[in-house]
Amino acid sequence: MSERASGRGALLARQAGEAVGEAVLAAVVAGVVAGVGLVAFSTVHWPAFNSSNVTRSLTTVGQVVALAMLVAAVVLLRVHKWGWLAKLLSWGGISAFVTVTLGMPLAATKLYLFGISVDQEFRTQYLTRLTDSTALHDMNYIDIPPFYPAGWFWIGGRFASLTGMAGWEAFKPYAIIGLAVAAVVALVLWSKLIRADWAVAVAAATTAVTLAYGAPEAYSAVLTLLLGPALVLAWGALHRPAAPGSEETAGGWGAVLGTGLFLGLAATFYSLYFGVAVFAVCLMALIAAGLAIRVQRTWRALLPILLRLIGIGVVAGVLALTVWTPFLLKFVSGKASLGSGSAFHYLPESGSRLPLPMTEFDLLGIFSLLGIIWLVLRAASSRRAQALGIGVVAIYLWCLLSMAATAAGTTLLAFRLEAPLDALLAAAGVFGFAEGARAIYQALSEPGRFRLAAAAVAIAGAIGFSQNIPTVLATEIDTAYTDTDGNGARADQRAPSAVSHYREIDAKLLEQTGRPRDKSVVLTADTSFLAIYPYYGFQALTSHYANPLADFAARTAEIQRWATLKTPQELTDALNHCRWRAPDAFLFRNSGTQYTLRLSQDVYPNDPNVKRFTVAFPKALFEDPHYRITDIGPFTLVVRV
Repeated sequence: MSERASGRGALLARQAGEAVGEAVLAAVVAGVVAGVGLVAFSTVHWPAFNSSNVTRSLTTVGQVVALAMLVAAVVLLRVHKWGWLAKLLSWGGISAFVTVTLGMPLAATKLYLFGISVDQEFRTQYLTRLTDSTALHDMNYIDIPPFYPAGWFWIGGRFASLTGMAGWEAFKPYAIIGLAVAAVVALVLWSKLIRADWAVAVAAATTAVTLAYGAPEAYSAVLTLLLGPALVLAWGALHRPAAPGSEETAGGWGAVLGTGLFLGLAATFYSLYFGVAVFAVCLMALIAAGLAIRVQRTWRALLPILLRLIGIGVVAGVLALTVWTPFLLKFVSGKASLGSGSAFHYLPESGSRLPLPMTEFDLLGIFSLLGIIWLVLRAASSRRAQALGIGVVAIYLWCLLSMAATAAGTTLLAFRLEAPLDALLAAAGVFGFAEGARAIYQALSEPGRFRLAAAAVAIAGAIGFSQNIPTVLATEIDTAYTDTDGNGARADQRAPSAVSHYREIDAKLLEQTGRPRDKSVVLTADTSFLAIYPYYGFQALTSHYANPLADFAARTAEIQRWATLKTPQELTDALNHCRWRAPDAFLFRNSGTQYTLRLSQDVYPNDPNVKRFTVAFPKALFEDPHYRITDIGPFTLVVRV
């Protein structure tokens, strides 16, 4: 028994080592391709995407070239020639596709999709925070550990520091390079699980779909790309019916390791996708347990499944603790309590219905319908279909639970799951197309040119879907050109917004406080200032992005109370006795005899779920030697001295 365990351990080490080594090499290739591509794009003065079709046309050309590389890789793999060249072509083709699809439309702007607006504002703020410091900090509040997983942003901070870029400026290249790397790693994983030529096709399809529907949220898109192979791995770990030759494997422990690593990565990147993935894996375990008991007629059949599930949990837990430890220690210490966090209080129209892409009459809809048909037809005979099918079922169950949770006053943010659902159905669609084409080919007595016809249909569909991705992302791309960046410029060459005054505000703050940026707390409603410069904020943009340890509602009430005070001395006393670290500076909008702040309030279940309101401070409150007042454009900077 010990010799068998030793043999499996050695096999596990060898298999894992080979997979990791190939994934690292592929990641290096992807990083180089994406990095060189982005640098090349930046050397030319391109017209803005929203005012010219030049970059759109060049994007299409680049996509066709990248797809041609992938087709060449598939051909080489099918004829079993030059395997090393096929791998390089597939890695280079996937990473080039990501780079040109996102990088070319954004070539004339320094900002990523959605610029520094809405959700992208707090994400940029997080990246700016972790560029400024390697330690884990909340993106906004001083002296509070992070609640939102810091993994993607911490790596991005190291990328920004290495390249010498500010956090806001590093966001675009880091997001694109990260997606390129994730795409080729997903390709490597698929190639370890299925035929190499099919792996290229599946990875290409899921990459294209993810870019179209998940790219704005770059850190979740990374997980979307990896979700399909991770589910196949998880099913391989948990459902292992006896089969000839099984003694020549690592007993499922390689799959346990891979699944645990994916779940751990998800826990450090995005809590929602971690929860959904755990839910899917647990659903797999229940199904595997039922099948094992039915076959073996004993409850002892549960033991191997339970052990593997525990193994997955241990691996995932160790990785998760690398970013969750500070928050958990703060919470269990009793020194902080969960306050007014409302991250789950959002229910857009899309979250009130089940996503059914297969009912839409477009390329994705047709492909998704093909995927659903394949999942149902092959559910009893294909482990791939079983794994992907359970993943699809888990997402739909999560959506139903989210809608049911509205009765309890919350949601499970199911509207965020459309991208991973689309990716899983796209993967199933590839298998459905391949196996369906083969069945038709055989039914027609193998006509000579049928394979070429099927390939032509696949390539036409791929090009048609790919060249439409910039259209799907039109709003996100336009915002990247219309937002004012950290240099105070708009990429579409129009007049910049008030953000252009931020550089002068930053200089005055440094001069008047005499402290580094990360030692000052600023109260402002213009929180994009905090996304560009790493000052801490007294209050977050909305409660949905606020750390629940910060007590968002109580801070808002305190700000409103300060505005009702009558004298500068009362304000000074209130600031000196504030239960939190009081603001060292205020960044107001100047409005006649008042200084104003636009604050927000959670009004869920309404949609929109945020109510904006104005708090006005009489100017007389700051007419005192304790406050230094500087007017800068439409802003007034008030610094406590």
